[in-house]
Order: sequence, then structure tokens, then C-alpha cells
Amino acid sequence: MILGFFYDRSIQLDREAIPSIHFYDQDFVDLYDRAWVWIDEFWKKGTEENGFTGNYVSYNDQETIGQFDCCLSSLFLNYSNQVYSPFDMLDFFYSKQEENGAIRAQYSVADGSPIFTEDNPEGVVVPLFAYIEFMFYHKIGNKKRLKDIVPFLENYFNWLKATFQKENGLFSVPISSCLTGNVPRENTVYPVDFNTLMALNALYMSNIGDILNDKELSFRYKRLYFSLKTRINNLMWDPETNFYYDLDTQEQRIPLKMIGAYWTLLAEIPNDEKAASMIELLKDPNYFGTDNPFPSVSVDSPCYKENVQGYCGAVVPSNVYCVVKGLEKYGEHVFARECAIRHVYFMLDTLHPEEGKTGDVWEAYLPTKEGTPAADGDFPRRKFLPQVCLVTITLMIEDIIGLDVSLPRKTVYWMVPSLEVMGIEKLSLKRNLITILSNKNARGWEIRLESEKLYYFTIEIIDEKKKKTLPIPSGKCSMLIDKL
Repeated sequence: MILGFFYDRSIQLDREAIPSIHFYDQDFVDLYDRAWVWIDEFWKKGTEENGFTGNYVSYNDQETIGQFDCCLSSLFLNYSNQVYSPFDMLDFFYSKQEENGAIRAQYSVADGSPIFTEDNPEGVVVPLFAYIEFMFYHKIGNKKRLKDIVPFLENYFNWLKATFQKENGLFSVPISSCLTGNVPRENTVYPVDFNTLMALNALYMSNIGDILNDKELSFRYKRLYFSLKTRINNLMWDPETNFYYDLDTQEQRIPLKMIGAYWTLLAEIPNDEKAASMIELLKDPNYFGTDNPFPSVSVDSPCYKENVQGYCGAVVPSNVYCVVKGLEKYGEHVFARECAIRHVYFMLDTLHPEEGKTGDVWEAYLPTKEGTPAADGDFPRRKFLPQVCLVTITLMIEDIIGLDVSLPRKTVYWMVPSLEVMGIEKLSLKRNLITILSNKNARGWEIRLESEKLYYFTIEIIDEKKKKTLPIPSGKCSMLIDKL
């Protein structure tokens, strides 16, 4: 009865404010709709005591506000047509920046104080701010914001360098900062995922410099990016197994294939040859190509167990996002979409279980069968939205439906393997609501478009090798695919 009540709210909410999606599998649409209702349910306001002046996605009675979780949340709140601001959460962390540039991984919900632990005394976490702000710019289009937040991003980057960068140019951080739970990384001194995300950070700081036409900023961070990229390729890449690995204190590679190494694809670190070798492992069921892609460690790893306990071997949505977005960088759009769809089906299996069982969505899933890993402390959490909605909203729009939106350029790129009944309605494009829907009628496949202002639309149908860019005027129009 409760689920039914929330589902009714979701329909009302979608019609009035949130973009609605169309897809040939109605279960996908229902999951997307329900995700926005869960967000509404877990949408909390900060307090005077904790200094959080805006709203954030909470988790039940959580006691801390996590930097990584807020970064993930912003990637789907981008698509709320600003009904749920994605800015407030990141601005909270910027407001907490210390004089030395530090921004901690977690802060107390009660009083806003930073949280430190014995295994992470500096409160550091894998950095995503620059990447997220670049996404903000293309999804919401606020150039002034980029200019305003650059000092925070620079001070944070400088603190990470001053505190954790070693003489070899790589970063050494507590392994708990990488958020990989019980994956056995005890001997790791230079984590491949943290170092790759520092390179990603530098790459997107350089991209932000380009947007702001700040050549000095762009060049400085591009140089830092290439310096890190070179070190990662020289020290962490193993030419025999064609993979990137953590390093120990002697800079020796630790032979554990971990999904975090695939951040290298998103950061554009491997060349095409190296990337092709890594992508083959994603397709191989003996490595990462499990039915539910992608487990946190390779299937051939000694620590992998089919009956997963905790994080080790689990399929975590943020890792699926990391790999899918990395695949796109190397032109593997069809495979990326297929993996996103497969993962959603596993989510639907736990949401709609056998009769007599209660369904839900989770922070992590099993790689080869329906269900979730055995508990390891509070992992996996039920309905943990920063992970769940990254798939049910972000990947649903960007990869399963296939839309790439840039507000500054006023462009929408729609890439699909083949035409299917799908699309989006009332997506905000710089104070302009647009609708893009594909359908088949007596005249063949038709795309119906509706817009309040001019924008540029590109359709690419991979199977038919068709690609066309057209200016879409205000009002309603349609195009027949057969005539492209």
C-alpha cells in the first residue's frame, strides 16, 4: 500500500516538474519514476547547527554527510530541472574548506564538525569535485559558478598535493579513503584508483580553464595531468597482464585486478591499444564480464567468492557508472549501454522479488545471480540513493535512452544502437523545455520534437550508420528516419 501511494506521487511529480522518460520496457520507466519519489522522501534540509544552508539527499538517520556520496548525488540531481538543487551539497563542502585547503571526507549532521578516524586521520577521500563541476556546467550552464568555485578547487588540489604526494609523483593515502570496503589492499601504498582520480581532477581543472578562457589555469593543470598520466602508465601498468595495479612501498605492482583501475578509462590514461586489452576483460566472464557487470574484483582473483560477503566481489552502482563512462571515452557506446541495461535488470529483480518477499533496491548486488552481498557492517545499505539513483536516473537518461546534453552549446546528441520506442519529455535546456520521442507509425520510424526555443539536435543510429545534425526551431516538429 505504501509503495502504491508513493508511485502515485511519482506520476504527479513527473508530470508537473521532473522530466519523464519513455522506454519499451515499462519496468525501467517505473523504476525511474520511483527514484524521484525516493529522493523526495529522503530530501533533508540542513540546520543552523551543522551550517548546511541548503538541502541534501539523506539516508534514514545518518549521522554524517559524505563528500563522495554528495558528488554522486549531484550527477542525478542535474536532471531534476532544478527542482532539487545539486549545488547545495557541494557548496556545503566548499564552505567547510580550511585555511590550508583541506575539505574532509565526512562531516557531522549534528554540528557540522569534520569526522576523523584512526584509519583515515586526515579525513581524505577520492576527489571528484572538478569532474562534477564540469558536469554541472554542461547540464545546467552556469559559467559564473565555475569562475567562483575555481579558488576552492585549486586550494583543495594543492592541499592534496602537499599532504599526500610523494617524491615519485604519486599519491599515497590511507586505503579507507578509496571506499573499497573489505577488498584486500593491506599492502597498497599507492592506490591506482586514487591516483587516477587525481589525474581526472587535473584533467577537468584544465577543461574548466578552457571554458573560462584562462590559458594559465588550463596549461598548469594539463601539465599536472600529463605528469600523473605518465607515472601511472610507467609504474602501474603491467604489460604482461595488460592491467593497472596498486603499488606497494617498493613501487612493486600488487597483482589484484580491481574494478577501480577502470577509472583510468574515464581519465583517458591508456592509449587505444591498452584500453582495448582492458575492455576485453570487461567482456570476459572469467574476469569482469559477469551477468551483472562489473564485480569489484576480477572473477579469477583469489579473494573473489560467488557468494559475496561485503564489498569484495560485489557489483556497486558507482563502479558501473565509472566503467560505462570510461567505455564511452573509447567509442564502446553499444557495449556500455548493454551493461547499463543488464545492471538495471538485476536491480529490478531485487525490487520485484518472488511472491511473499519484500522488494527493495540496494547499495550493492551479486555478480552472477539475483540478490545482494552478505552484510559486512552496515554494507550494503537498503535504498542508498547516492548509488541507486546514479543508475536509475543518470545512466537511464545518458546511456539507456542515450542522450548527451550540453546547455552552453544548446545541443542534444542522441546516440542509439537501433531505433526503439523511447525518449524524454520536458527536459530543461537553459530555460527551454524540450521533448524528444521516437515512435513507429505507418510512415516508418519518426522522431517527434518539441521545444520552446531553438537548439541543435544530432541523431546517430549506430546499426544503420546514420547521423544527422539539425537546428530544431521553437514549437513542434518531426523527422522521418528513412529520409535522413
